[in-house]
This record gives sequence, structure tokens and C-alpha cells, in this order.
Amino acid sequence: MLASCSVHKSLVVLTTNDTHSQVLPGDDGTGGYARRLGIIDTVRANNKCVVLVDDGDFSQGTIFFNFFKGDVEVLGMNTMKYDAVTLGNHEFDNGLDSLAKHLSKAKFPIVCANYDVKGTALEGLVKPYVIIKRGGLKIGIFGLGISPVNLIADYNFKGITWHNPEETANAVAEKLKKQAKCDVVICISHLGVAESAKFSDWTIAKNSHYIDLICSGHSHLVINKQVPNADGKPVQIIQAGKTGAQIGRVDMVFRK
Repeated sequence: MLASCSVHKSLVVLTTNDTHSQVLPGDDGTGGYARRLGIIDTVRANNKCVVLVDDGDFSQGTIFFNFFKGDVEVLGMNTMKYDAVTLGNHEFDNGLDSLAKHLSKAKFPIVCANYDVKGTALEGLVKPYVIIKRGGLKIGIFGLGISPVNLIADYNFKGITWHNPEETANAVAEKLKKQAKCDVVICISHLGVAESAKFSDWTIAKNSHYIDLICSGHSHLVINKQVPNADGKPVQIIQAGKTGAQIGRVDMVFRK
């Protein structure tokens, strides 16, 4: 993937989604935290500029979440040194107080631009976006969360306001690209790619102006596709299956 910027600068984006508390490898030997960390460390050792993100639903699905309520997942992601993480619907399964308790132990930013968490237990723990300076690049990363309707119990989402993700994405991406002068804008999204959905990562990409890459979650699919945005420019969408069996990778080269 090519973008307009300074010559001879490159960025590797690694992304995971819907890992669902799979701390140990699956029955087929794939996935697991130790194997994931080994792959991440290898990529970092061989590339100067690497960003690691997660697109939500890192919780729920195994005995580790049932017993430890999310602490194992957060501590594991701390060890892997994630740069930014967004929230999936399953992060809310045990309610806001439980979620806030284990997110308070995170050493990585939690970003979700279209969830207004003011006045809730998540206030101060979740921010709209983060800007990372690495390898001579300014990288803007923002998150998008799925509508809670029919996915998150009302009492587990109480006090949070869900905003239109398309309007939010365009506003935040423009701010990052035009005002903050980011070289690249990455959206980490848990909207999914369902064709029938009013809002999906497809619609976000097609109606965007300043997003370069969407790291997608929720749909449990393997996707690597470019979609033209509202100005006819390509937006890369990538999704890496489920349970951590795969890690998504996008190599970006910046040149004039």
C-alpha cells in the first residue's frame, strides 16, 4: 500500500480481532498468546516502524475470561505492547464496573470515538483517538464501536451514548489528517462488514475522505481488500479471522 508522504519511510501495521480470550493455542495448534508474541517480536526485530492494534472482542470465549473477568487478556496485551485497542461488544459482557476495573490495568490506549463515556466508569479510560510518533511518521489511530442494540444488554451499557459512526469517522479523520497533520490515519473498528448493516466498515470506507486503513473486527472473516473512498482514493480494509489464529499485516510505503 502506497501513500503520499516523505520518501523512504515505511510502516508495518499488525492487527488482531475477535481473539476471544484464546490464551492457549487451539486444537489445531494455531493461535495462543505465546505464539502471537513470538510473531510480533519477529516482525518488530525485522522492521523499524511497527504498529500493533486490536479491533475488539479480545474478551469472552474461554475459561480465562470466566474466572478472571478480563485481567488475563489485558495483562497479555500489555506484554505484547499493543499501541491501541478498541472495544467490541463482548468487552461489556460483565458490565461497566468490571470492564473499567481491568481496563485500568492497561498500558495501551483504548480508543473509541463514537462511544461517549462521560459520566460512566469508563470516563478517563477510553479516548477517541491516539497519535503515535514512530519512525519519522505521525500516525493517527481512532476507534469505532458497534451499535449496542441487540448486542449489549442495556444495563451493561448504561450511561454511554452511541454516535453515528460514519459522521464520527469523517470528523475525527479530518481532524487527524488536516489539523494534527498525521501522515497516516488508521481506523480500528468493531463495526464488521455485514452487507445488510446500515453502518459497516465498507460504508465507512466508501464515504470517507481521510482514512487510509481500516482494521476491522466483529465478522470473524479474513479480509484484505481495497475500497474507493468518496474521492476515489483507495482505503485498505483488513480483518484477521478469529481467535488469534491469524495476525493481519499491512505494509505501507510513504513517498512523494
